[in-house]
Amino acid sequence: MKTKGISPIQKEMNKWYKRSSFYLLGIVMVFLLIGILTSIQPAYRLSSSTLHHWTSQVNGASFLRLMGMENRIFIEAYPDEQEEIKMSELVFQTVTSIKLTDPRTLLGREIPGFSVFDGEIIVAGEGTDYTNMPIESSPPMDVFDQEKEAVVKQEEEEESKEKQEPTQSTGDRNVVFIYHSHNRESFLPLLPKGTKPDEAYHSEANITLVGERLAKGLQNNGIGATVDKTDIPSILKEEGLNYYESYDASRPVVETAMKQDDNLQYYFDLHRDSLPKDITTTKIHGKSYARIFFVIGGKFAKHEENLKLANELHKRVEKMYPGLSRGVYTKKDAGSNGKYNQDLSPNAILIEFGGLENNLDELYRSADAVADVFSDFYWKAEKVNAN
Repeated sequence: MKTKGISPIQKEMNKWYKRSSFYLLGIVMVFLLIGILTSIQPAYRLSSSTLHHWTSQVNGASFLRLMGMENRIFIEAYPDEQEEIKMSELVFQTVTSIKLTDPRTLLGREIPGFSVFDGEIIVAGEGTDYTNMPIESSPPMDVFDQEKEAVVKQEEEEESKEKQEPTQSTGDRNVVFIYHSHNRESFLPLLPKGTKPDEAYHSEANITLVGERLAKGLQNNGIGATVDKTDIPSILKEEGLNYYESYDASRPVVETAMKQDDNLQYYFDLHRDSLPKDITTTKIHGKSYARIFFVIGGKFAKHEENLKLANELHKRVEKMYPGLSRGVYTKKDAGSNGKYNQDLSPNAILIEFGGLENNLDELYRSADAVADVFSDFYWKAEKVNAN
């Protein structure tokens, strides 16, 4: 007895049932996945910051290569000198955050204190390498209760320049806001002899003097600038905070300034480094200058915009005052703040002026130089915007 075969209509119906079952199963799986992601504890969820951390382990050239697999036009932008990426290394690097070509990514987890080298030199000035990165000192809070008599004086009198009215001016508008998250950072030449480096802090003879000099230089070039001298250690003490939380204490200062004055466009947080004088000093035309270093936080998504400004200023400094800038550096290690309030504005940067052993003459020369460089940058940018 012969069994009748399945008719074409029945075959189509079976295919339709299979497809429907597949689609239905897919929809169920999507809803299950959504349910799992929204019901698990927040600590275990995937967040944008997690994805940003993963993708930050992959350089731009690798992204171009991956995108080029789908669209060949991206291959045209791939750097000629860039080596071909290896998928195995790329996956390993993304998953583990360990770069086989950079031992710091592994040693930083194993050696205490080694993570301080986890930043990245974007532009290296003369003599700059990973052995002389800016050191962010963190003194005990009781050091601020031991005020010493200051010795604020200039060792040399700078040749007085005939004051001329600037050809351009912002009028009564202040467009630059200068502040100091570590406002009591001082310099040994301003303090009594015998002062220890760890005690180089003062309520008046400190980095704010450099801020005032920079503002004066900008004003002489027609750029309105204001200097904030809020005493951050006092805020820390009142609120029971630690010194490493200074940026949290200075953040409201910047936010208030932004709200009170819509004309502000640039925000400079001035500091001093803790490295020795041979690293933080240079000679230009026979005179000593305190070298500067641009520091950008790397722990917020849009830090590339701040980095662009720092790179431009470094380039202009090196053109007008060769050797003055030590470079541009991004800090994103576990022991750093990583933002420095720069997420509040793309025009916010941190500038290190000199080190512990620099005197007021050297610091003032550098402040004047930065004022000249920034003024040139600002007015050219204003001319472009006007056109």
